[in-house]
Amino acid sequence: MITTPAFAGKKFAVLGLARSGMAAVNSLLAGGATVTAWDSREEPRRALEGRCDLADPVNIELTGFDGVVVSPGVPLNQHPIAGHAASFGVPVIGDIELFAIARPSLPAHRVVGITGTNGKSTTTALLHHIIQSAALPTRMGGNIGLPILSQNPLDAGGVYVLELSSYQIDLTHSLQCDVATLLNLTPDHLDRYDGFAGYAASKARLFAMQRSDQFAVFGTSDAKTQAIAARESQLRDPGKVRSVDGADLAALQADWPSLQGPHNLQNAAVAVAIAEALGLSRAQWGPALASFRGLPHRMERVADVNGVMFINDSKATNPASAAPALAAFPPNPRRRIHWIVGGLPKDDNLGECMPFVKNVAAAYTIGEAGPLFANLLDDIVPVTRSEMMCEAIRQAMAVAVPGDVVLLSPACASFDQFRDYEARGDAFRQIVEALSTPEPAGAKR
Repeated sequence: MITTPAFAGKKFAVLGLARSGMAAVNSLLAGGATVTAWDSREEPRRALEGRCDLADPVNIELTGFDGVVVSPGVPLNQHPIAGHAASFGVPVIGDIELFAIARPSLPAHRVVGITGTNGKSTTTALLHHIIQSAALPTRMGGNIGLPILSQNPLDAGGVYVLELSSYQIDLTHSLQCDVATLLNLTPDHLDRYDGFAGYAASKARLFAMQRSDQFAVFGTSDAKTQAIAARESQLRDPGKVRSVDGADLAALQADWPSLQGPHNLQNAAVAVAIAEALGLSRAQWGPALASFRGLPHRMERVADVNGVMFINDSKATNPASAAPALAAFPPNPRRRIHWIVGGLPKDDNLGECMPFVKNVAAAYTIGEAGPLFANLLDDIVPVTRSEMMCEAIRQAMAVAVPGDVVLLSPACASFDQFRDYEARGDAFRQIVEALSTPEPAGAKR
């Protein structure tokens, strides 16, 4: 694990004992800190019995504590821990800030921080793959689901690639990324912020923590991101800010099977710009783009059944992230898109998806948003009100012909019917497999 002697003799509280919280506890204890930990669930508390104090930080005096480490899932604008810690003058931080504190104790390295509303995980995994392909030591962590503190430190010369959500940035105060990246900004998580401006300001803090001689890379798909890029250009040393749209790479995209669509062209362009800022050459990043296999639930090709392609894009939890999936399949006389859409809606419209609905031959609406989306789409494309995903897949499979695409890109959260987007994507994959597997001869129906 990653830890540091700087924790020795310090006193921390940890609130939330999922993956990153448990990694924080282990790192702090290994570094010699005294820890008070808490989670509403009994199981993780039981796992720490005898190793640290167990108490809810909201209900104890925090005098003498050096920090309260909270899970990114704790809503600071609503949870009492923020005010309680402030009353004792104790900072509220996250595991990424603990990593920043540990950095001086680690072998010489560089850190890349990647944020944005959409595309963070793909860009993070792609950059990690590029660095790995160049035979450099690298670790990937953060919001991608891999707590960075639970991983072994890199040898000298390594690169840590961190996917960072706005929630994680809110809890981080001293992470100076050698390269910081903002892919895009669209309204999201507004229940945690003072409007879209507050959300954008949270993302922009990643750059405020950098020095003026460190690199910043930006996407070009929206005005808010470009406004932050313009401001950073005025504050940085010359040549330290790049905005990329991928136009110079478009002719190569056909050779990248897992990076199709305009959104992935932008993701690839940003990853290439970061790689070049790290000193990698085209001879190093070029082959890596072609060999990248992509991530589960993000435009994942799960099956080809009788010439029909089934794509799991369950990670598309809002219209802005579903729109690029629709855009990836422009109208083609020999290809039709069967779009499975719906879930727990984040808005009362399909927003950014609407310009690309012309690419859709038929829509199959599911979940809580089903009736709303059916009404929005009825006059544009044929709509089947499927309600359940298994029915949507069965109905699409019955009419799809070779060359067609059955696309799960829900434009919604999953929590009405599934634990998370991963469970939804796994179910899609399993149902496709079950429905496309021929029954054994003589099986009873």
